[in-house]
Amino acid sequence: MSINTNWYIITGAPGSGKTALIKHLASLGYTIIPEAARNLIDVEIKKGKTIKEIRSDEGEFQKKVFRIKVKTENKISPQHITFIDGGAIPSSIAYYQISGLDPAPVIEETKKRKYKGVFFLEQLPFKKDYARVENKKTANDLNQLLYKTYLDLGYDAIRIPPTSIKERVRFILKKIKSDSES
Repeated sequence: MSINTNWYIITGAPGSGKTALIKHLASLGYTIIPEAARNLIDVEIKKGKTIKEIRSDEGEFQKKVFRIKVKTENKISPQHITFIDGGAIPSSIAYYQISGLDPAPVIEETKKRKYKGVFFLEQLPFKKDYARVENKKTANDLNQLLYKTYLDLGYDAIRIPPTSIKERVRFILKKIKSDSES
């Protein structure tokens, strides 16, 4: 049995602007859940590890991220409007696949909840940062795989073009408002 939630996923490939958009939503007073992978990386860096050490075994890294996502989502009220930064549980399906892992446990977990909506951010010009190990090709592959993952799960992943953060947020909030009125 799955629970219906008022959670919106902000997803897209690495470097598509998810975190900047989520931070803007937070500044407007919305409840957000930061990206699990980036949080894990930040915690490990504070312990003195390098990104190379943290992600030396990508499969194990993805399993840790998945466990964090499950723990986090199990604590969120399903009734409260919440925006999840790319790190919603279904996104782990794509990351498991690209890491060569069997996504079956992730697929099973996704059946436990129904997200209110999925906003898929189109890619921006790719830039590496301290937490990103993906190259441009992997980011492109993830972009396609993430979108397909949400479609395969039955979601209408609404594509958001690569415009300004404010325009993207305006589009999302307008869509949410129109959905709640219908």
